[in-house]
Amino acid sequence: MTQTTRRAARRNLPMQRLIVIPACLLLALSAGLAAAIAWGGPGDIAPLASISSPFENVDYSQLPRAQEYTARDGTALAWRAYGPEHPVAGSALRRVLLVHGSSAHAQSMHVLAQALAAEGYAVAALDMRGHGASGPRGQAAYVGQLEDDVEDFLRAVPHSGPQTLMGFSSGGGLVLRLAGSARQELFERYVLLAPYVGPSAPTSRPDSGGWASVGLPRILALTLLNGAGITRWNHLPVLRFALEPAIHHLLTPSYSYTLAMSFGPHRDYQSDIRNARGKLCIVAGQDDELMYAERYAALFAEAGKPVPVTLVPGVQHMGLTLDAVAVRAVARACKE
Repeated sequence: MTQTTRRAARRNLPMQRLIVIPACLLLALSAGLAAAIAWGGPGDIAPLASISSPFENVDYSQLPRAQEYTARDGTALAWRAYGPEHPVAGSALRRVLLVHGSSAHAQSMHVLAQALAAEGYAVAALDMRGHGASGPRGQAAYVGQLEDDVEDFLRAVPHSGPQTLMGFSSGGGLVLRLAGSARQELFERYVLLAPYVGPSAPTSRPDSGGWASVGLPRILALTLLNGAGITRWNHLPVLRFALEPAIHHLLTPSYSYTLAMSFGPHRDYQSDIRNARGKLCIVAGQDDELMYAERYAALFAEAGKPVPVTLVPGVQHMGLTLDAVAVRAVARACKE
């Protein structure tokens, strides 16, 4: 190599580094994303008895038959109707749409739905998409599809009177999502039952009190890819719930990224709270083992939306929809 050639090579070295270093960083990032997607899903989790055991003595002999409505994508979604036992004379009949919690279905709201019907409300308990008899379990086609489904139900099964949207746990998070959205005028009142406000919210216990195993590396990787418009791997599971293996066929044991990002509030849950302009209240069990129930009032007040919060003494998470005292407190929340 001549001296001139050596000088030219030295001059080109900085340019080569400018090309090689970013290429190596890109390669490392791609490898990290691939590893997070492939192996960063949720781990195994031990069953949580306080979630499943309260249902062992529920009487389902009066469970209404499941009905169907058609969502905008053509999928048949299931729901159950509870007629009011004693309609209030001279007033418009209020309908309550019930949204169940994570992994569950409309049947899990049976006791609460009966209590609301006994108070004179028409009740529609929904199998949310990805649960029960509403499409493939654990899946949704796109983020935000559950909100579309709620709107589609209102169009498919219209009601002339006032309406309340009530949701439990993750369903309460979805209710908050709708309450702070451009569709908030669809309902006159919103009732949040022990709502899951998000993993970073001060009301959420670590791992939801042992209820959920979170595939955080996969969630972060897919969030980054979704920001670039890449949704190819959104069907992969990112949450696994603490269910007994024997009831996996009845409930939904895991959520895909798409469903997990849809069934709850937006990541900026404080924006959902601030934007909620309608009537909103919270009811929770004082002894909730999944949420820090005593923190709800401060959380909403600090976000600029002080709301009434009722804490029912001696009641845990699932007891809020099953305990006789608790369901009466929930029914009162629909009236106040």
